Amino acid sequence: TIGLALGAALGLWGFIATVCAVAAAWAYSAEPVRLKRSGLWGPGLVGLSYETLPWITGAADLAATEPSWNIILIALLYGIGAHGIMTLNDFKALQGDRQMGVRSLPVTLGPERAARVACWVMALPQVAVIGLLLLWQQAGFAAVIALGLALQFWAMRVMLQDPKARAPWYNATGVMLYVAGMLVAAFALRGML
Repeated sequence: TIGLALGAALGLWGFIATVCAVAAAWAYSAEPVRLKRSGLWGPGLVGLSYETLPWITGAADLAATEPSWNIILIALLYGIGAHGIMTLNDFKALQGDRQMGVRSLPVTLGPERAARVACWVMALPQVAVIGLLLLWQQAGFAAVIALGLALQFWAMRVMLQDPKARAPWYNATGVMLYVAGMLVAAFALRGML
């Protein structure tokens, strides 16, 4: 209730974001929904909550208006890609998840297949972002993100040699490159306004 009241003080978009955040937190953790138990829905919800929702809210707050469709699209792509980050983050709880009945992707698919899925889920949205930036005549920014993605591919190859052991290493290297790409994309979008 306090969170919703504070969100209302941030204006319409701040309130909408707060309602979405409260609903996501409830859906992730509370029974009977508890999406944390799902390797598909849990990381997806967290990715959208950690990446898409703050980006759209920040853009709306800074512009004092609703965000443009291209901002929403790029924010959605990065939120979808964050599903892969959350999947790799689940590797540290593999044993506990098995014992507690949490059906994370590392539990249901095994570490090797889950790591490959995570890599694809992170890479494909970034390819889409690069394509969109090229379409929007932002080639320099697209090239920087493409370089970051190429470095991520190298880090993914290293991680895939032993996903269970190297997922934390990838979270410190490849994820940093992913987030740097988000920042580059934000600068590209800012230049389009």
